[in-house]
Amino acid sequence: MTTKALLDGGPDDLAGKIVPVTPPGQELKIPHRGGYEHYKVTPRHEKTKDGEATVYQWWERTEVAE
Repeated sequence: MTTKALLDGGPDDLAGKIVPVTPPGQELKIPHRGGYEHYKVTPRHEKTKDGEATVYQWWERTEVAE
């Protein structure tokens, strides 16, 4: 089952973006600009142009070692 996540916070070019989550979990790890943006699931849901989405809140960035 694929659900939708609405990203809250983090880099400007990710904030407000809707992404698929398969399966839904406690954390999203999104590759972005040489690192990862980490988002945690919240109890909030919002209606979007793509239907209802669970809101995931940004909480940290990790860098990829070169």
